[in-house]
Order: sequence, then structure tokens, then C-alpha cells
Amino acid sequence: MSLRVTPAIGDDLRAAIPDLARLRMTVFRDFPYLYEGSPEYEERYLGTYLEAPGALALLARDGERVVGASTALPLAQETGELQAPFRASEFDPADVLYLGESVLLPEYRGLGLGHRFFDEREAHAARLGLTVTAFCAVQRPGEHPARPASYRPLDAFWQSRGYVERPDLETTMSWQDVGEVGETAKRMRFWVRG
Repeated sequence: MSLRVTPAIGDDLRAAIPDLARLRMTVFRDFPYLYEGSPEYEERYLGTYLEAPGALALLARDGERVVGASTALPLAQETGELQAPFRASEFDPADVLYLGESVLLPEYRGLGLGHRFFDEREAHAARLGLTVTAFCAVQRPGEHPARPASYRPLDAFWQSRGYVERPDLETTMSWQDVGEVGETAKRMRFWVRG
């Protein structure tokens, strides 16, 4: 195993987008996201990171294989749905780096890459002069029928990184769940540090 985490920008990121799309569709298919993605949607979504000022994409590779990724961009570059909860709070969206996602294949978890993703994105926020970092996580009921018995929420990990769950900061996002025929709205709750 030869693991390394590197930032991807420009042509490097453009070349990695198909790998990132596959990775996101693989990891987010599992509970709690249950995401039924498509390569076309993923490639459009990931294209945002090619265009947005201040965006960051990190790639974790084992040799040349992309096994994980993490993204971030200034909240001011994100959609209105993601900005709205902050506009109605004590936070100014102009001060926030939105942590888009961290996805990692199961066999690479527990090796410190999750911490590395947070370290790199928090350092990026500091370089940009942004004082707050935040992300949102889907809210699924504890008795959800697709929840595996082995599921372990990441709350303790996020808290250990200094993030606070903010029930007052919520939004919705829509996607098609595995086994559904169309998109449905999902409640998303923010975790904030800063």
C-alpha cells in the first residue's frame, strides 16, 4: 500500500473527475446517503470545483488508484440552499469554508486519511482567511429500514475535530435513493467549527 494525499487542480482535477464520480457513487450508495447517482450528474457537480474561486479538491491515491477524495469551497460559491441557514444565523457566509464531502473506500478507513482530509481543508480555510468551517450531513431516522446493524455514525469523530452539531442550521437536498424511481428531499444538518 502506497498512500498519498495531494491537492488536485486544473488538468489534474479534470483528469480525475471520472474516478471521483465513480468513487462518490460507490461510497454514497451506502447508508446513510443511499444515493443512486449517475456519472453524468457527478461529472457536472464535480465540474464546480474546476470553476469556483477558492475551491479545493484532495485526492487520496494508493499508487495511481483514486481511493478517496475530499472537497471544499467558500460557502459564498455554493448554492442558495446551502447559504440560507447561515444567512439566518450569527454566521456570515463570506466567512465560511463549506466542506463538501469526504469519501473513502471502506478498506482505506481507519488509516488516518479522514483526519488528513480535515487537516488539509482547515488549513485551506486559514489560507483563504475564512474563520469558520462547516459541512452538512443527512438526517435519517434511527429505525430506517436500510440502516445496517453495523452502521456507526461519525458524530464522535466530528466532535473530536471540534465540530458542533447545529440543529438550528438545516437545509434540504434532493436525490434519488437506491430503489426509488425519483428524487426526494432529504433533511441536512450542519456541523460547524469556528
